[in-house]
Amino acid sequence: MNKPGLSELDAFACVARHRSFSKAALECGVSASALSHAIRTLETRLAVRLLNRTTRSVTPTEAGLQLLLRLEPALREIGEALERLNDFRDTPRGTLRLNVPRPAARLLLAPLFARFLAAYPQIRLEVVTDDGLVDIVAGGFDAGIRFGESLAQDMVALPLGPPVRLIVVASPMYAARRGLPRQPQELKQHACVGRRFPSGAVYAWEFSKDGEPLAIAVDGPLLLDDDELILRAALDGIGLAYVYEAQAQESIEQGRLLRVLDAWCQPMSGFFLYYPSRRQMPATLRLFIAMLRDSGYQ
Repeated sequence: MNKPGLSELDAFACVARHRSFSKAALECGVSASALSHAIRTLETRLAVRLLNRTTRSVTPTEAGLQLLLRLEPALREIGEALERLNDFRDTPRGTLRLNVPRPAARLLLAPLFARFLAAYPQIRLEVVTDDGLVDIVAGGFDAGIRFGESLAQDMVALPLGPPVRLIVVASPMYAARRGLPRQPQELKQHACVGRRFPSGAVYAWEFSKDGEPLAIAVDGPLLLDDDELILRAALDGIGLAYVYEAQAQESIEQGRLLRVLDAWCQPMSGFFLYYPSRRQMPATLRLFIAMLRDSGYQ
């Protein structure tokens, strides 16, 4: 038996973990056909089928699962060993992969992109925006950003920035046409721009006053999953919207949006950067965290 190469084993582990050639190709930065060829070569060398493939699914065989269980810890060890070489280079290099919700990408990270890449020109930064809950280890990410209550217990979590505040806003044209609610319960009589999570659940707007929490299931003519589109809908007078205060601040100052139920919109726990607890943190991630701290985010 010809011994397989590390690249073939890594390709197999990536496809088996994602159970998808297309998703694995995105992580590996190659084409799906190249991954398929690498795995066919691996199976030929081992004389064992590792993946069951159909037009709709990819699943590991029993042999593939056994190989994956033994292979993934070894690949992590190899990756960490190679990563440590960054400590001996004058110029750090490599890829830093982050999985973050879109609001965090826009509000926290985007202002740092140019500065970070200018400081470390041989580092490739890949940011995947995803508002769902993601297993960053299975997805091949170095770190992620989420709200504190969404984090798994086995993750190292670092707070980013101050508490976050969500507020209700409406355009002056909507206020003139429909009036504005004075209590959260009155939202049920108003047109509200809804938010659907990647899980399929529709978000119930959350309020708090004098320590009293309240969640309101709103309704309206428009349901969206993107913060920028929700804000645009409010500006266009379609309905009330529940948005990040930082996103709406400029429009409020310009008089294009009005605050609604402001006393009920209390700050909540902010975003956290989180990553797996490992013996050796990737140098790329360590440098990124240092820049976050230097920028006052921690």
